[in-house]
Order: sequence, then C-alpha cells, then structure tokens
Amino acid sequence: MKYEKITKWLLVALFIVGIVFSVYGFIVGFESNGNAPVDNILYCAYSFAGLAVLAVVLGVVVIGGINNPKSLLKMFAGLVVIAAIAAVAYVLAPGTPAVGYLGEPVSDGTLKLTDTVLNLTYFAFGAALLSLVVGWVVSATRK
Repeated sequence: MKYEKITKWLLVALFIVGIVFSVYGFIVGFESNGNAPVDNILYCAYSFAGLAVLAVVLGVVVIGGINNPKSLLKMFAGLVVIAAIAAVAYVLAPGTPAVGYLGEPVSDGTLKLTDTVLNLTYFAFGAALLSLVVGWVVSATRK
C-alpha cells in the first residue's frame, strides 16, 4: 500500500533528523553556546511530538470519522469527560505555596497549575488501582 511506504520513509526521515541533531549536540557540546544544542534537540522533540499529534488527529478523527461517523460522537463524549475531570482537578487545586521553598517567588497561576497536575496524577493513580481491583474481582467471579 502507498500509506505503508509513506509512513516508512517519513519515519526514516524523522530518524535521520533526530540523529543529525544528536550528533550536532555532541560535536558542539551541550553546555557551550548558551545551551543552543540542547535547545535544538528540544525543538526537534517538540516537532516530533507535534507530528505525532497531527498523525493521531489525521488517523483517528479524519479517517475514523469517514469510516464510522458515530465514532466521532463517542470521541467527543470522551473529550467532554476528560475536560470535566480536568476542570474538577483545577477547582480542587488549592494553589498554595510550597512549604520551605526559599527560591524566587512563584506566580499564583503556576502554583494552581502545578496543584492541578498533581490532582490529575492522583486521579489517574486512583483510576489505575480501581481498574486493577475491578479486573481482579471480575476475573475471579467468572471462573
């Protein structure tokens, strides 16, 4: 198929670009030139992540929507649930300063965002534990 060849050569090109940036960083030195090699590698990583998100959007939303339009409704409902969970985590985040922190002052927005991410991490951990317990109970009752 043509898609397989396009994907193969695109992955080869991304791999070569990653190697070029890595070799550049080792040749120039990661700590010289004001961290320019590190910045270049980070920009390369950002572009790879952007391409991955673009590929997922293209593959899931566009192609999935063409093949099964009802799947777009399910995907939209899932996004609404994820947004609701993130909103709950944001509302529950206190945004209080860290105890014993002596560095530069941190803005209230950064503190609130940090606490939101911590809440989302706790939610994910709880969901993982709950899914393990439910899986064990379901598998034990089916035997």
